[in-house]
Amino acid sequence: MISLTYIDLFCGIGGFHQALNDLGAECILACDIDKNCRINYEQNYGIKPLNDIKDIDEHSLPDFDVLCGGFPCQPFSNGGKKKTFQDKRGGLFDEIMRIVKVKQPKFMFLENVKHILKVSEGEVLKYIEEQIDLHGYVLQRFQMSPHDYGVPQQRERIYFVCVRKDLYTGTPITLKAEDNVTIDVSTIIEKREDIDNQYYLKGDILEVLEAWDEMIQIFEEGETISPTILIHDAYRIYTDEEFNNLAQWRKDYMKKNKRLIEKYHDAFAEWYTKHKDILSKREIYGKLEWQVGKVKANDSIFNYFIQVRQSGIRVKKAHYFPTLVAISQIPIYGKEKRYITPRECARLQSFPDTYQIDENDKHSYKQFGNSVNVKNVKTVIESTLKHYYLGNKEVV
Repeated sequence: MISLTYIDLFCGIGGFHQALNDLGAECILACDIDKNCRINYEQNYGIKPLNDIKDIDEHSLPDFDVLCGGFPCQPFSNGGKKKTFQDKRGGLFDEIMRIVKVKQPKFMFLENVKHILKVSEGEVLKYIEEQIDLHGYVLQRFQMSPHDYGVPQQRERIYFVCVRKDLYTGTPITLKAEDNVTIDVSTIIEKREDIDNQYYLKGDILEVLEAWDEMIQIFEEGETISPTILIHDAYRIYTDEEFNNLAQWRKDYMKKNKRLIEKYHDAFAEWYTKHKDILSKREIYGKLEWQVGKVKANDSIFNYFIQVRQSGIRVKKAHYFPTLVAISQIPIYGKEKRYITPRECARLQSFPDTYQIDENDKHSYKQFGNSVNVKNVKTVIESTLKHYYLGNKEVV
């Protein structure tokens, strides 16, 4: 094991800590603004994180080798509407640089959403790269997802690997490769006898999904479904003025849906009459995002993964789960007609089963949605350290 010390900024529930702990490094400081994350971090790792990075006195910190942090992604993500540094959370990157300027650790490992590459036409990325260079580091970026390494979750993230210039070897880091990667959803699924009844679908959500499933049965095998069906618009009568005032994306979907509505006119009309009330309860209930290709023989919405999103009911192929997010879009495991559990979320983020999860599900779903993926983080850090160390002998 390599003897290294590190600080864990924006530590969340400890994704970086778990990875570095597995590599034998020692954490000397952690911080996170979220009270529940701090409680969980201390419970699992025995370290009480500080509250706010702004309260850290960089001059009183002991020396350390590594700085790591998944600085807040909300200003740069789709969910956060890509507000960039205009959002006060976006400016927290400068707090990292404040500490780096004084302490000059050997390495920095930072993580963020992939949209950070394009926000403000690349100006955010340019600023980050300039600051990293100005503070004396060579930057190498990696884009990766857990499913690249056999974990059944698609979660594209950007990893910023920063090496202090006086240590830089002049050769790029090569990520540790995974041989014969296979993705097996069953590796994260809990046994049915261990699933509490609270996670199974019921009420309006179950009724809505069963209604849409009934619609799928209407289609012939091989039918091509427009990616999005706006069922209410198919039966709503618009004046020319009203139609012209609709958003272009909405008009495009209505035109694409028209062929299906006409082809299955009688069956559709009967189906819509039967389920109109439940589909009208919320706007999102009347919108199906079918992202699984052509209809198959004996197809069913419950053959796939499902998310009830702000944009509608999204159905995705069951190869790997969609990205865990901090907002209320808990993936639904269609095969068992239930939400995935917090423990399954932990596995999707590559935390060990020994990890103690917050007893409040609302907290735990948010925490895992915000967390870095342990396996991806460990791959990046381990590959970097192997590049700069040989066994226990320091190269730099």
